[in-house]
Amino acid sequence: MNNKRVSVLGLGSMGFTIAQLYLDQGYEVAVWNRTPGKADALVAKGAVLACGAGEALRASRVAVMCVYDYRGADAILALDGVVAAMDGRLLIQLTTGSPQDARDAEVWAHRHGAAYLEGAIQAAPDQMGRPDTPLLVSGEKHVFDEAEPWLKVLAGGIVYLGEKASAAAAMDLATLSTIYGTMLGFIHGARIAEHEGFDVAEYGRIVAGIMPTFAGFLQHEGSVIQSGDFSISQSPMRISVEATQRILQAAQASGINTEFPAFAAGLFQRADAAGLGGEELAALIKLLRA
Repeated sequence: MNNKRVSVLGLGSMGFTIAQLYLDQGYEVAVWNRTPGKADALVAKGAVLACGAGEALRASRVAVMCVYDYRGADAILALDGVVAAMDGRLLIQLTTGSPQDARDAEVWAHRHGAAYLEGAIQAAPDQMGRPDTPLLVSGEKHVFDEAEPWLKVLAGGIVYLGEKASAAAAMDLATLSTIYGTMLGFIHGARIAEHEGFDVAEYGRIVAGIMPTFAGFLQHEGSVIQSGDFSISQSPMRISVEATQRILQAAQASGINTEFPAFAAGLFQRADAAGLGGEELAALIKLLRA
């Protein structure tokens, strides 16, 4: 078997970058996309444009798929010739989806004789291929071991999450929840800074400086949740009850949009009313469990 051969299905911004990285590392790359013209620049650099998805799959033992969503992925896998080409292949699915999407995809792949890995890229296209590029991966361990050289071309920060195919998609959702929650708070903070006449770019720089410490705090809170011991160790819940209330009151007084602070303050007030105020901040998860 040629260990430097790969098929790439899907040539959006990320798929194009994936194919380019393989070419840069000397791989023989077969590519396919619904719009063939997107492959022109890759073909000029040595990629082979397959006439169909099935032909692309037959070109290599390892196939990497990265399209917009699982609806698109499923439509590609339903094309003529794909099922017949799946036997003996190793499909690395990098399309963003839900845990159930991943479970269903693995069942489908196994039914048609293919090995399967689910992956979640946590970087932009121009951040791919770096030593610290984060890539979450899950699936059978022996499949991961075989695919690891192909994965390392794309990302140095690979995190293998175990044999459940759904794990990468689930962890992707969990980390995205953190990112979007942080982003909502950041944008609301930008509005406070803007309203008070501060340089919002300077606000951004201050937040960036805080982030390493905040990341360490979140790591501690994760350990607290895992341990089940919510006795106060770093940050009493009651401090956050009061802080989120102050943010809400300041927004109300300034005429700033209150949706985000009202949600946060309401959640912490409910936690306090449930008797969690005297526990570590991470005890908020008890309210979410209920």
